[in-house]
Amino acid sequence: MAATNFAAPAILRRAVETTWFPRPLYSEKLRFPGILRSVPFIGTPQISSVKGICDAAHAVKGDADALLKGVVGDKNSIEAVKQILEMAKRASTRREVLYTDFLTPPILKESMLLLEKLADIKGVPQGGYPQAERCRLSVGHFEVMTSPPDIVAALSITGNFGFQPCSHGDFLGTILGTGIAREKLGDILLQGEKGAQVLIVPELVDFMVSSLDKVGNVPVSCEKIPLLALDYEPPRTKSFKTIEASLRVDALASAGFKISRSKLVNLISNGDVRVNWSPVIKNGTTLKTGDIVSVSGKGRLKIGEINTTKKGKFAVQLIRYL
Repeated sequence: MAATNFAAPAILRRAVETTWFPRPLYSEKLRFPGILRSVPFIGTPQISSVKGICDAAHAVKGDADALLKGVVGDKNSIEAVKQILEMAKRASTRREVLYTDFLTPPILKESMLLLEKLADIKGVPQGGYPQAERCRLSVGHFEVMTSPPDIVAALSITGNFGFQPCSHGDFLGTILGTGIAREKLGDILLQGEKGAQVLIVPELVDFMVSSLDKVGNVPVSCEKIPLLALDYEPPRTKSFKTIEASLRVDALASAGFKISRSKLVNLISNGDVRVNWSPVIKNGTTLKTGDIVSVSGKGRLKIGEINTTKKGKFAVQLIRYL
């Protein structure tokens, strides 16, 4: 794990204040209070715009519960989407641009779908590069959202990983070991023997540069790089088909990751299996096309096309991320 350099107390203090004690937007009990900055609108709104703002605020206030009824996910995911709707109301009424921390793809997807139903509110996801999975979401009145705010930064972590390769989990664990919360981090792009590139909130760049000096047993250097310098490629995948009697997660994941059904059941019991980034608690959870299954230490799997055979079984296309 990385050793923390306490020779820079000012940087560390600012990072701690930003990371662990953000000022809540609505209540100290909120799970996602990550509004770090707002951009006020200076000027006099037109009457038609004021009406739009009122309509949007009323929609969020009066119909939030109705909008949330169609949201798919666990309790925490639904609560996170609700927080974003409330943030959209605040941004619209005050004519500000507000933004979240990094969101998981399901929360981002559900939030964007609901924001499209609100008048005069625009949402812009930013993850640092086009294929980013984890993104921050900016929301505001469409007249204020003239250009995306600068809310994502990139770091390059370099070292000699030729003899001691490190995985995505190694880099993530080292960064989290410095005390940074997961929602402050975006994607981690592995660079083979060179190291990795990391997307992060801008206010923690200095802290990371001064704190990170080792990943596993490999000494590293950390520096800020432009987003245009990110080196990313579409993920490599391997596609194959399996015939199963059901669409249960234990059946499909067992076939996809080439592990026994009993071992997968144990992994589910230990909380090591997730579907669409949410922990699975039941072996019989049914999967559908588009679902992402991740198993700790094994990687990720996407459920592709599903067809029914003449014998009543399921022919399922499985897409394994390499």
